[in-house]
Amino acid sequence: MTLRYIARLIAGLSVLTCKTWAMVDVNMEDRVDVSLKGQAEISCIYTLMEPANMIVWFTKSPGRDQSRRRIYYYDNQSEIIDEGSEYAGRINFTHSHEPQNARGSALLIIDNVQLSDQKEYICTVHDVSTDSGEGHTRLQIFNSPSLPVIEGIHMGISVTAEEPSKVAHCKVDDGYPRPNITWYKDRFPLQQSDDEVKISESETTKANSLFTVESDLYIKAQRTDKDALFYCEVKYFVPGGVRMTESKEINIIVHYPTTEVTVYVNPPDRLIKEGDTVEIRCEGNGNPQPVLTFTHKGEELSADNEMLLLENVKRSDSGTFVCQSNDFDAGIDTEDSVNITVHYLDQIVVTPEETVLNQGEDLTLTCNALSSLPTLTAWYKDGTQLVERHVLELHNASYDTAGLYKCEVTVPSLPELQQQKSVQISVRGKPKIIEEITVGPVNKADRSVNLTCNAEGYPFPTITWTLSDQRTGQPVPVPEAENQKTDTGILSMISVRAMSELTAKCSAANELGTEDVSRKIEAFARVTTTTTQATSTKGTGLTVPPKQSRTGGGSGVVIAVIIICLLLIAILGSVLYFLYKKGKLPCGRTKEKASKDDIVMEMKSGKSEEAVLLQGVNGDKKSPTE
Repeated sequence: MTLRYIARLIAGLSVLTCKTWAMVDVNMEDRVDVSLKGQAEISCIYTLMEPANMIVWFTKSPGRDQSRRRIYYYDNQSEIIDEGSEYAGRINFTHSHEPQNARGSALLIIDNVQLSDQKEYICTVHDVSTDSGEGHTRLQIFNSPSLPVIEGIHMGISVTAEEPSKVAHCKVDDGYPRPNITWYKDRFPLQQSDDEVKISESETTKANSLFTVESDLYIKAQRTDKDALFYCEVKYFVPGGVRMTESKEINIIVHYPTTEVTVYVNPPDRLIKEGDTVEIRCEGNGNPQPVLTFTHKGEELSADNEMLLLENVKRSDSGTFVCQSNDFDAGIDTEDSVNITVHYLDQIVVTPEETVLNQGEDLTLTCNALSSLPTLTAWYKDGTQLVERHVLELHNASYDTAGLYKCEVTVPSLPELQQQKSVQISVRGKPKIIEEITVGPVNKADRSVNLTCNAEGYPFPTITWTLSDQRTGQPVPVPEAENQKTDTGILSMISVRAMSELTAKCSAANELGTEDVSRKIEAFARVTTTTTQATSTKGTGLTVPPKQSRTGGGSGVVIAVIIICLLLIAILGSVLYFLYKKGKLPCGRTKEKASKDDIVMEMKSGKSEEAVLLQGVNGDKKSPTE
């Protein structure tokens, strides 16, 4: 009796790995982790030589109520699942035994895990005797939260504030267990500090038992915080570990006083000339920008706070521009200044202007222009550079000297500054016709030509045209002339239709003399010749020449004259032939006379001539020399 009691006492004091006080060894995990809405598998391993006589599963809720609630019962006679409303349709049980290993197992499967399933699960195993053992497992539920949402304070914070100011708010939803929020500035974590950093957190348990965690960050801002990046980091638990996620980075608005201003011309490195638009900018190193004012020569200017726009500047706008800041909140006044120079190039002054020289005289021309920068002066005539200096010397004046001279002044360092001025130089002398009358091409529309006469001289000569017929010597009406002044004289042009050969005369005269020139002008009447096959008239020995058609003045009269001549020639040929047959004409003289009687008719049209040689009365063809 005593020995049996001692044995049972020793067995009762034995501590099993499954936290049970019985002879049946039951082994279970301390904790099983599972995600919300996932599937949980809780296993119960026991050691027995024979199958378990009874297996019972219980649950025990956390808190003060330590009572157990049965959810499953099994023995050799029956199997009962106590689902209730909490586990309806979500739990399953299996069990097995391995005699060779003297081990058995029971498995509890929970589908669609809910937060209410986070409890302690107890597995009790009984053998065929009265001995039993039990194991305990805690089911831990996890749910990953949403991505953190960060929002900065839009109104900005001041570095002059005495207490830390709120700069951002971070929020994360639907986490389980409760997620943790950590604040970062430029990748460095921020720790709670009464003087510099303050972090305020709150949590809310939603109806579905998930957590919402919110955190506010307060800092005592410094000027360097204007470029800092802030974000929040969330750490949360998952089955088997810990994960982390970060919010987006934000930049906060920091207000700080202006301690200095900078004023500059935009763009800064260009030369300014009269007529330009100049932009002067002023910037303070504070935020927000202070009230800025511009002054020039003691006078306040109208500006768009940070920018002063000067349009169509003049040299009088040169000088110092002052920008002054007024920070009323901080009570700090600062200023800065910039100096600008407006460059200029005045109008050119040429001495003398529009001079008249006598032939053989000398002349010195000077060209000057006042400028704020070094200049370059050059003289030109007819597009050709003569000298590269401000003085031009002309010697032994002649008609070649006369003309339009141009002085050009440029600023090499500022090419936009450029001035030009021209001066007319005339050389006194009687008219001189430069070349003979020139004849232009024939105008196909009206068969007219242009006659041109170019005469030099000063005072400018008067040009007079005369036209006369070469054959009759009679004057021909002169059309109105077109006269154009040149640098050295007059260029005159008339347009004529020469129906006959003309003589054109150009006369140039001024108070110092007269000069003229003449030229013969050919007739320009158009002649069109059409050649057809020649035909012979039997019994007469006369060959009818090709038909000719003419256009131009008097073409019908010319054709009539030609026909009459041909008829006379035919009659004369017939008489000579009759006398020859009667023997009235010697043979040796007949051929000679026939040669003399051959007739050549010449028709001239424009620059072309045609000759028609009539056959002799005996029908022989004659060569042109005969």
